[in-house]
Amino acid sequence: MIKLTLNVVMAEHNISSQELAQLVGITPANLSILKTGKAKAIRFSTLEKICQALHCQPGDILQYVEE
Repeated sequence: MIKLTLNVVMAEHNISSQELAQLVGITPANLSILKTGKAKAIRFSTLEKICQALHCQPGDILQYVEE
């Protein structure tokens, strides 16, 4: 299973959900879905914008966990 650790990276960069949503160009509701791990998919364009905003790599917010 792929787990999103977006909330951890956001905390490390001291950025709010509202601020990141604005930088990425998504709604706060959609960002919340990503943060809570309830997302079934993420667009590469959204992932790219998140990485640009947080100055991180995709592997910093995506983690593989065996079920």
